Amino acid sequence: MEPIQTEIVVVGAGPGGYAAAFYAADQGKKVILVEKEKRLGGVCLNRGCIPSKALLHATHFITAARESAERGISFESPKVDLAKLRVWKESVLQKLGQGIGFLAQKRGVEVLNGRGYFEDSKTLRVESDQGQKFVNFEHAIVATGSKSALPKAFDLGNPRIMTSREALEIEEIPAKFLIVGGGYIGMELGTVYAGLGSQVVVVEALDTILAGADPDLARLVMVRAKKTFSEVRLGSKVLKMATSGKQIRVESEFEGKAKEETYDRVLVAVGRIPNCDDLGIENTKIVRDDKGFITVDAKQRTADPSIFAIGDAVGGVLLAHKAAREARTAVDGILGATDVSLPITIPAVVFTDPEVAWCGLTEVEARQRNVPVEIAKFPWSGSGRALSFDRIDGLTKLVIDPQTERILGVGIAGVGAGELIAEGVLAIEMGATAKDLALTVHPHPTLSETLMECAEVFYGHSTHTLAKKKPV
Repeated sequence: MEPIQTEIVVVGAGPGGYAAAFYAADQGKKVILVEKEKRLGGVCLNRGCIPSKALLHATHFITAARESAERGISFESPKVDLAKLRVWKESVLQKLGQGIGFLAQKRGVEVLNGRGYFEDSKTLRVESDQGQKFVNFEHAIVATGSKSALPKAFDLGNPRIMTSREALEIEEIPAKFLIVGGGYIGMELGTVYAGLGSQVVVVEALDTILAGADPDLARLVMVRAKKTFSEVRLGSKVLKMATSGKQIRVESEFEGKAKEETYDRVLVAVGRIPNCDDLGIENTKIVRDDKGFITVDAKQRTADPSIFAIGDAVGGVLLAHKAAREARTAVDGILGATDVSLPITIPAVVFTDPEVAWCGLTEVEARQRNVPVEIAKFPWSGSGRALSFDRIDGLTKLVIDPQTERILGVGIAGVGAGELIAEGVLAIEMGATAKDLALTVHPHPTLSETLMECAEVFYGHSTHTLAKKKPV
């Protein structure tokens, strides 16, 4: 079989892979996009960010309807049709997948469905049910993403022990639902299942949920979780699991005491590992670290001159928008861009209730690195917009350089925090000062005002909260 010739082959059609393919095609390159799944979009679209946000949106209405009684508006108890919910969720994914396929076609990107395997540094074998094809390339971009980690001790082959992939299928509403891991995946899916009516118990080995977020932001999620979840156990470890009829028997340790309980389903959300095995990487010069992630430089180049890698496959923060940004960096590198890739500000958003978002330098990081900073905080109890929908459980904070008054970091906890954080990213990227933010007119009444007022707090004259005046 005659090999297919191309300038660039991209392995993996997630948010990093298809972004790389599209950008390269826009620059006039001949591109082949390889994806083993039938639908493009990768884990994010099919088994991650999109379906989880769709379910969070759907189940939000259950909570909102219940809480509206306090405003004098009451509804009957909701009836959940899981089959219809799954069909609706699938329709969202289908539309997005079709959209990506349409854009690929219009850009002239050739899509090959199958598993990519490197024969060497210039040849990729693509295996599918229809046989195999060979692609000769000038450059390749590895964008194979990651998958949920499932420790061997928990991998019993029992479908009632799930990763996020199975949990997003919503096969049933378990009466008792255990979540192992209080990171963003565990807390987001806990929010979904608690909204559907499950008694959710979260077990987290650390002394805080949402590691990475500043404690004052994570605390607001914890306060809400204690009301909506059955229990959140910090500093607790699951020691063993076993099948017990139609339930899972779980042995754990909490506050120095052993516990044995049974649950209808268990979600294991203890991290993710790269999809870098069975790719033929050993047939190239690519180097991987001790955790299996591909090692790259600032331009996403691997140790093999012909191959670049991006997204979850290279580690760091495992976020779709990071992968998309790295996609452009990689393509620019292939095109011969000579400028050095500058550090970029990658925002993080956890779509819990309330949401948590942050970017730039966190307060904890500043303390760990001995970076002198000043912190300004604006509580949402001073926001008319937050009060208008009974969600004053929010906080906006700025991490500021005391000498230059430049904004180094932004953190937000509250309803819609994910929609607000981009202003913080822009402020950091543009080198804005607290004064710039304080003097920028924000519309009233909106939650965006909390950023302006937080900057005003720094100067001691915020209108809607008392702030300590700065010495002249």
